[in-house]
Amino acid sequence: MTTPAPGNLLTLRVALLLSIPPLMWAGNAVVGRLMVGQVPPLTLNFLRWTLTALFLLAIAWRSLRPWPQTWRQVRARWPYLLATGLLGVGFFNALQYAAVVTSTPINVTLVGASLPVWMLAVGALFFGEKPQPRQLLGAALGLLGVLLVIGRGRWDALVQVQFVQGDLLMLLAVIGWAFYSWLLARPPAHMQGDQRPPWDWASFLLVQTLFGLLAAASFSAAEQAWGAAPVRWSPGVVAALLYVSVGASIIAYRCWGLGVAAGGPALAGFFNNLTPLFAAVLSAWVLGDAPQPYHALAFVLIAGGIVVSTGRAAPRRDQKLPG
Repeated sequence: MTTPAPGNLLTLRVALLLSIPPLMWAGNAVVGRLMVGQVPPLTLNFLRWTLTALFLLAIAWRSLRPWPQTWRQVRARWPYLLATGLLGVGFFNALQYAAVVTSTPINVTLVGASLPVWMLAVGALFFGEKPQPRQLLGAALGLLGVLLVIGRGRWDALVQVQFVQGDLLMLLAVIGWAFYSWLLARPPAHMQGDQRPPWDWASFLLVQTLFGLLAAASFSAAEQAWGAAPVRWSPGVVAALLYVSVGASIIAYRCWGLGVAAGGPALAGFFNNLTPLFAAVLSAWVLGDAPQPYHALAFVLIAGGIVVSTGRAAPRRDQKLPG
């Protein structure tokens, strides 16, 4: 039986839950750029999720006991857990860190702003969710706000924006993230109701992370085998790893999972448009530049896209989802 989609309802709680991840991920893009030359990108991804797994294990180990039972539960559901782990942990973040080697945080988050389009496309093609006109209008408003940020308030400046190989890598990452979000919202029957293992959010994210680490470790090993420079350890590198493993991973993924469960993948995709705005502000702050008036206008457009996309849909019953 097909599970009904979440209701795309915009409440203060949903807005807060879906605003925290873009802020964390904007900081993640900036940190990833700062780590270029200090930590190879695929190794950075592996170190990040190794630390995340250790933190999650400290939180979730009680929920996963007894271990033999947990192993049987994982083994019976491994295709779904492998897919979410690879898409949400292994591939997305590896591609993002590889992207900022040749691109900038602003460009990377601009490409990421195409997420609402891919959310709607994946939902329509693979999950039977036909986009509504209000969602298409909301996507257009959100992208308009993103373009305003990239052009620094001048539309003629957009023609000077250059896209590089890293932008293509980020596009692949975004498409994978769209599938990941829909898999959270539309899990198979064995991850719903009474059939779902009694895992809390940390346990579910830990299992995803462990599956994702299979890919992350392979990518990092290949990177080192191909002659990547060793990690240049410093207090700044340690601080960066702590931020990306706790803030951009545990906190952001927890909020994203709750937000997707309450508001639906399509609505969550619109909030992702806040990431370029946050990235621009954070980059400006790192460089010592004050935010400009066009940032405020961009925020109005992006927020307007979110509000328009929610429309006046009738409330639907929320469902308990992984994450």
